[in-house]
Amino acid sequence: MFGKCQGTKFTVSGTEKVRRGGKHPKGQPSEYALQLLEKQKARYTYGLTEKQFSNYAQAVRSRAGGNHEELFFKKLESRLDNIVYRLGLTTSRQASRQMVSHGHIMVNDKKVRIPSILLKAGDKVSIRPASQNKGIFANLGEKLRGHQTPEWLSFDVETSTGVVKGEPVKGQNDATINYSSILEFYSR
Repeated sequence: MFGKCQGTKFTVSGTEKVRRGGKHPKGQPSEYALQLLEKQKARYTYGLTEKQFSNYAQAVRSRAGGNHEELFFKKLESRLDNIVYRLGLTTSRQASRQMVSHGHIMVNDKKVRIPSILLKAGDKVSIRPASQNKGIFANLGEKLRGHQTPEWLSFDVETSTGVVKGEPVKGQNDATINYSSILEFYSR
């Protein structure tokens, strides 16, 4: 009577479930799903757009030789907004991004408004003198009392100046992100 309803999809028996597509059994996400979740976790952790994040991944993958996971980690950690967060000047990366874009931060004694600038060893990060009296920097010494700054950074509360002493070291103060899984996701 209904010609379109004669296939196995419309079987009435109910005892056998027809599996369609590449679905996995309950509770077992695919490799792609795991890589996507890892990428999204890292993107939201660092507060980046998809375009920014994929550009970092492509730049790392295009470099010949070296440990790509380590390079990817170092690029993400060397961003100015992340360093302001790691120094303990803010409680979140989003707040540090806003602090930089509003012009409260100086790099090597120059006012900077671009949170994505990559810093290297020897760069000096400081609070702009005109901004030091603002409410967000009030009681900075008390706010930093319990803060643990990573070994590759140092911060002097008296002068409100931080210095990048070296390259970021994976495993110190970082979330549990699988960078190789993210790079595999972008290699598709």
